[in-house]
Amino acid sequence: MDTEFDNQKARAAGWFRSLRDKIVATFEELEKSHTEGVLSDHPPRKFEVRATKRKGQEDEDAGGGLMSVLRGGRVFEKVGVNISTVFGTLSVTAQSEMMSRKALSDVEADPRFWASGISLVAHMQNPHCPAVHMNTRMFWTPHAWWFGGGSDLNPCIEYEDDTTHFHTTQESYLKVHDAKHYPRFKQWADEYFFIPHRGRARGVGGIFVDDYCTGHWESDFALIQDIGRAFLPAFVPLVEKRRCQSWTDGDKDIQLVHRGLYAEYNLVYDRGTKFGLATGHDAEAVLMSLPPLAKWT
Repeated sequence: MDTEFDNQKARAAGWFRSLRDKIVATFEELEKSHTEGVLSDHPPRKFEVRATKRKGQEDEDAGGGLMSVLRGGRVFEKVGVNISTVFGTLSVTAQSEMMSRKALSDVEADPRFWASGISLVAHMQNPHCPAVHMNTRMFWTPHAWWFGGGSDLNPCIEYEDDTTHFHTTQESYLKVHDAKHYPRFKQWADEYFFIPHRGRARGVGGIFVDDYCTGHWESDFALIQDIGRAFLPAFVPLVEKRRCQSWTDGDKDIQLVHRGLYAEYNLVYDRGTKFGLATGHDAEAVLMSLPPLAKWT
């Protein structure tokens, strides 16, 4: 059984790396191909890549990953695409959070864990281009394993046809697995990305699933792969359509205020942020999702 799980872990980590490579290449091509409209004379940017490390107990090897960030580009004001594979022993704080999930009430008896995933957040130069978030992951303990993730669109200036395209594309990738997945995962995203203290959602939604385990690893892995595959066809056409659209100072102001919602959500509610910091992962990588500039009025 351990060998079987080792193989599954390696396949999952390899998939997240291949998805990362494809997204980074696609985004750099968008930067190069932006030759008209606002900032078209701005030099195209490439991702800066550095290794990240998780702090283990007594300096033990606890895994890490790659942090890839593109800043100040023609199309992307800031976009980060991170992958990580971390392992070790859950801290007391992390154990307390996990005990309420996935039948892990006895996690204290054996708090070992392994987790791998990809996390992406893009904040755009053009206020008409929507910001976007995507992540998928696999989590394992001796007690249970599961997958999670999804993607959601965060426009500061909403376009109904953009929202429709984003959701329709995701639905098309999910329905080959189960027709019930999309409505369920969409509702989950609507609930998860809601900001209680503002009484509103941070964007126009998407899909989200967590603690997903049917007991059939292959089919569950196939689902999480298709959630990842859906991202580029759901998002890139929106960027291609909006990136040359002219904007005003007022549009930019709307964008900066809207980014405040994103920052508030990620710092107060986001599970991934809390888990990453609680387990000692590289703080810069964990907080990569924060916008480069934001504004509160």
